[in-house]
Amino acid sequence: MRLRSLLTLPDLRLELVGGHAELDRTIRWVVTTDMLDPGRYLSGRELVLTGLVWRSGPADSEVFVRALARAGVSALAAWDAANAVLPADLAEACDRHGVPLFRVPEDVAFATVTETVVRHLSTARAADLTAVLDRHRRLVAGVGLEPVLDLVAADLGLRCWVLTPVGRVVAGPPDLPDPAGLARAFLTAPRLPHRAGGLSLLPVAPDTTSRVADWFLACAGDWREWPPERRATMGELAAIVALERARLDDRLSVAGRLAQEVVRLLDAGAPGADVRARLELTGLDAAGPFVAVSAAARGPLRPGELRALLREALPGPPVVGLAGEEAVALVPAGGAGDVGGAVREALRALAPGLGGADLAVGTSGAAAAGELRGAVEEARHARRLAASREGPVAVVGHDELATHVLLLASVPDDVRRMFRARLLDPLRAYDREHGADLVATLETFLRHSGSWTRCAAQLHLHVNSVRYRIQRIEELTGRDLGRLEDRVDFFLALRLD
Repeated sequence: MRLRSLLTLPDLRLELVGGHAELDRTIRWVVTTDMLDPGRYLSGRELVLTGLVWRSGPADSEVFVRALARAGVSALAAWDAANAVLPADLAEACDRHGVPLFRVPEDVAFATVTETVVRHLSTARAADLTAVLDRHRRLVAGVGLEPVLDLVAADLGLRCWVLTPVGRVVAGPPDLPDPAGLARAFLTAPRLPHRAGGLSLLPVAPDTTSRVADWFLACAGDWREWPPERRATMGELAAIVALERARLDDRLSVAGRLAQEVVRLLDAGAPGADVRARLELTGLDAAGPFVAVSAAARGPLRPGELRALLREALPGPPVVGLAGEEAVALVPAGGAGDVGGAVREALRALAPGLGGADLAVGTSGAAAAGELRGAVEEARHARRLAASREGPVAVVGHDELATHVLLLASVPDDVRRMFRARLLDPLRAYDREHGADLVATLETFLRHSGSWTRCAAQLHLHVNSVRYRIQRIEELTGRDLGRLEDRVDFFLALRLD
């Protein structure tokens, strides 16, 4: 209930003495007091009634009103039965502290004011509860978010939209300008809520969902100017949107279970006919080519969120399932152009919302349904290579695997460590003990194809110094850098480092 509503209650006939600019304040409860300092018994947004029994002089008005202001009351309604008039010092103190002041008519009892206001508060709360329950009823009935946003617009005059981090509009009026720009602002905002394009951007579930996998609300106006009641309503709306997002999560739907079954069959090496049959049940054309995508995250991004992220970011519609901590997707490649490039562009646009997570993604070449197991393995090799690169999002395509990196990506970790240690550990130990640069010299020597002069120039050394270091490397490792085979071994060991 707002203060201006008090002036419309015919039974009360309250007169506004001061605080005309604060009539949109809301009333939470009614309290009657005759204490000089009632602050400890107030918790904010009350309408305080007083008969001024506490007042023995003008100084008392300052003490009393200051206590009300500190407690955050909405207004003061008073009457001095002894003097039949409100003292000027009380009105001045209320103006000074920003507390609206009402005069209660002599023939209206404080009990009548309390009963009338409380009755209206109860009615308003019941109406609010009915609206909340109606919103939930509509949602549970599967109507979706559009009716909920319509209710918010009708009740509050507040236009809202629901978007995903890639800029897809889930619900809201059709005239939202630049959804992709709002998504970028949501992902890059240093903190939320955030203002962008004349709208307030609010996360739906910031405490339980990574920003890059969360939906968000875009609402007209500046959230910093909203009264507490509107902020509470937006919190309620965000909770409803979170429920709708959970309802639409397809992991438990028929399509989601089929997608998971396709990934399971590919991991198990099932016959191509079985894979094609499951693909057809998903509604995709099993006769067309597909690109496999393998993705894994380090950090706070959970597998389920990674799966949701891929479903939003990939062209498609994709088939997405989980294999442990890894997400595997199959994207129809027919007429889609450069699928790998589209994946790279979409995921890098989401990078600011990863919140400290690192995302490694590999893509395969186009493959028919009967060749998808090989395509998934190719994507996994590319993803392992991507995991060794810097940056929050690293995407490696199948075209980057046609070199020695494909071999390195497929080598088991224990073999990689043993191979690297056998060749490089003696050099590192020597460098630590003698302050030498044998490892750096080796890398420079190989980079310049074994040229003594170019290596010496790069290291700012005499050629004889380079020859001495190479000789020491050969003595420590038992290898001959004049032989191609040994040069290749050193080259691979450095790449595994």
